Amino acid sequence: MESVSSGLLEAVAAATASALLEAETSLPSDVNAAIGRALEREKDPTARAQLENIRENIHYAEERGLPLCQDTGVPVIYLTLPPSVPATETLYEALAEGVRQATNSIPLRPNVVDPFTRENTTDNTGDGMPAVHVQPGDELTITVLPKGAGAENCSRIAMLLPSQKDEITRFVAETMLLAGGKPCPPVVLGIGIGATFDGAAALAKEALLLPIDEMDPFEQEICDAVNNLGIGPMGLGGTTTALAVKVRRGHCHTASLPVAVNVQCWANRRATRTVEVE
Repeated sequence: MESVSSGLLEAVAAATASALLEAETSLPSDVNAAIGRALEREKDPTARAQLENIRENIHYAEERGLPLCQDTGVPVIYLTLPPSVPATETLYEALAEGVRQATNSIPLRPNVVDPFTRENTTDNTGDGMPAVHVQPGDELTITVLPKGAGAENCSRIAMLLPSQKDEITRFVAETMLLAGGKPCPPVVLGIGIGATFDGAAALAKEALLLPIDEMDPFEQEICDAVNNLGIGPMGLGGTTTALAVKVRRGHCHTASLPVAVNVQCWANRRATRTVEVE
């Protein structure tokens, strides 16, 4: 198998750290715009105050280069590789090194622990961390999706039957009803439909990478159902519980209909870097 040059490994580490810096300290323009639209249509004074606080928080984070939230999350990375770059152990280690650099320089809160002993690794890496998803592509790109626990803990998956297709909207709305204010709404909901048990969860998280400027009719239907719950910003009531709903689908077994909901707080953080390959 081909090896990856030391220069490219250093570039991958630097790009990972750079992407994390952007993602942790500023929101993508489509998410910012969605928060602005929510404020424009919100009538409830308490909800408006919460949205104003969110916008002020975003401003201070960007102005001072500080994390948008004290929970800087765990590192989820989406990697595309051209044919000339093999998925080697050293490449994965370069991604981890980028996480370590970002943890030290931004800085990030050390969130990664052993699931049983709860011993902290102190650098946001460890077994399975960063979580890396690899796909083929024309370029070497690194997309980071820092994922906080408040929203992640509210996520759910259901193995529905094919006859329960019309219950998907209800399941998603029920997920947010159970979550209430815990995931710091207004949220962005990534929905995975189809594939397998684990595949639906992967699709749901990937859906959070999609732009939220527009929703198709099915996504809008789910979003309206969630907003009709009246949970509102920070769970204090109001018009906007969800900024957007994005759906990704995959083919599945004829006897099953997996549905996963990956809940994301208002800080739908993501950023991408492209690494030049010689």
